[in-house]
Amino acid sequence: MSIPREEIDQVRTATDLVRLVSDLVGLKKVGSNWVGLCPFHSEKSPSFNVSPTTGYYKCFGCQVSGDAIAFVQETQGLPFIDAVRMLADRAGITLHEDQGSGTDGKDRTAFLEAMERAVAFFHDRLLNAPDAGMARSYLRSRGYDAEIVRQFRIGWAPDDWDQLCRHLGASQKVLEGTGLGFINKRGRAQDFLRGRVVFPILDAGGRPIAVGGRILPPAPGAPPPERHEPKYKNSPETAIYSKRRTLYGLNWAKKSIIETNEIIVCEGYTDVIAFFQAGLPRAVATCGTALGEEHFTTMRNFAKRIVLAYDGDAAGQSATLRVYEWERQHAVDVVVCSLPEGMDPAELAKTDPGALAQAVAEAKPFLKFRVDRALDTADLSTAEGRARGAESALAAVAEHPDALVRDQYVMGIADRCHLGPDLVRQELAEFVAGTRTPRGPEKRRVREVDDDIPPPPEDPMDEGPGPVATRGSERPGPGLEALRICVHRPELVAHRIEPFLFSDPDQRAALEALLAAESLREAVDEASPAAAALLRQVAVEELNIEPNEMGDPVDMVLAQLVRTAARSGLMGLQAEVRRGEVDPVEGSRQVTEVQRWLGQLDQDLARREAEKALVGWLSRRGG
Repeated sequence: MSIPREEIDQVRTATDLVRLVSDLVGLKKVGSNWVGLCPFHSEKSPSFNVSPTTGYYKCFGCQVSGDAIAFVQETQGLPFIDAVRMLADRAGITLHEDQGSGTDGKDRTAFLEAMERAVAFFHDRLLNAPDAGMARSYLRSRGYDAEIVRQFRIGWAPDDWDQLCRHLGASQKVLEGTGLGFINKRGRAQDFLRGRVVFPILDAGGRPIAVGGRILPPAPGAPPPERHEPKYKNSPETAIYSKRRTLYGLNWAKKSIIETNEIIVCEGYTDVIAFFQAGLPRAVATCGTALGEEHFTTMRNFAKRIVLAYDGDAAGQSATLRVYEWERQHAVDVVVCSLPEGMDPAELAKTDPGALAQAVAEAKPFLKFRVDRALDTADLSTAEGRARGAESALAAVAEHPDALVRDQYVMGIADRCHLGPDLVRQELAEFVAGTRTPRGPEKRRVREVDDDIPPPPEDPMDEGPGPVATRGSERPGPGLEALRICVHRPELVAHRIEPFLFSDPDQRAALEALLAAESLREAVDEASPAAAALLRQVAVEELNIEPNEMGDPVDMVLAQLVRTAARSGLMGLQAEVRRGEVDPVEGSRQVTEVQRWLGQLDQDLARREAEKALVGWLSRRGG
């Protein structure tokens, strides 16, 4: 192994598993554990448990389990060594690797360090540099005070060729690997962003992974620029930045998203900040790409209600068929925030923040938004206008995959367009069958949108999780409860429990691994896959061993475990007597003695001695 074992253990110990998982999953404290929706399969009720005391997670739905390193491997698609490097960097631990170890993890660390230094550089320039005066004035005009600037780490990229590159002093590999710079035609390092307000893009854990830059609007009366520059310029995809996986603002919005079970999705950085200013700090934005599958996979781990807060045209042009598929696949509700015509969230937040909050609260289901929009923009004062409006609305309804949902909209369309419900149903059936298409702009719009939408990908979790995921039965009974005690409170069962008491081979192997190891972590690493999965399971399960009116739960669990094993041993002894392998007199004596001890297991005062006697007897019989 290229990293010493003790350093890997140090990384595991230093990693806050709850905080790590919280980057991707909305967790809530339940007892001593944290619970949320599983990131490895779609579910409606939370079954993903994280134990901060043992350092393990387990989903009781798909049975996936593991530790911090396994979680990074599965969610980031990294090999073991790179996952360790990532967690070491997160914990501030220096690893001492063999010379022959790979470079991917080291490159990633260097890229993240360079991006952090770049964001700090841009932010300091905005706050203190004289050349950032126009940028500060522009931000004040947008209503950004010092608190907002600091919260979102907004910065300024000086209008110079290479100030950032000189400040970083980084290699060409780091500059190009982060997208912060490049080598120009003259062979000199050149900054990627120049003369722009900088919006850092952070991952869910709060680490800068990319930057976006907005050009300043021309000053009043100033001549037009010599050459056209795009309004926004964003980092390219890199080893640390994937647009289809990143949601701008998620690191700041997570807390409010989890509390409200709602996430607001908008189009850009300024819209996100506007929602925060309006008292709705649960907004995120896609980063220069359309809302896609991996965005939904991330969002459904945090909230069930997803509010699309685009301007009217953008909302209407969303990937319609995919939205319905995502609703079904991820068990979420997608609703659309209706904004005043021609206004985006940033503008509305500045003029009427209360109206923005009300629009979010009154957001409509995606299909209802489309139907209302089709009818609201139609001329319903004429027969021809009502017919065209009904066609547009029915074209939208026909795209929904659920016949029950489609039929719910028939009466509404019939009422608004003064049409008979039976006729509307007949027309809808033709749209669903594909034998009818709408006339006019709606027809073109639907075709353009649909042509750009690839078919929904198969759910990668349908075939089960990756190599870290382990499936198995729950194995209810005293054996599982005894293992819980062995993991969480081993001192309570020391010298009282033996592997031969377990009839289940995986439970027996799990206890053997525990007894041979110095720690739970070592036991998991050394156990068979099935036994290791069992140990990870009990590590995240609650242990309730408070004495009650029935007695001491630990004693009762061990008594039941011993009773089951002794009865099995007794049956074996009787079979040996019948086969002549044991002297009948000796066999009869043992049977009588064992039956007496079994009866004493139900007596509070005699239970411990009977338990000890039965374990000793089983041990003498070879388990």
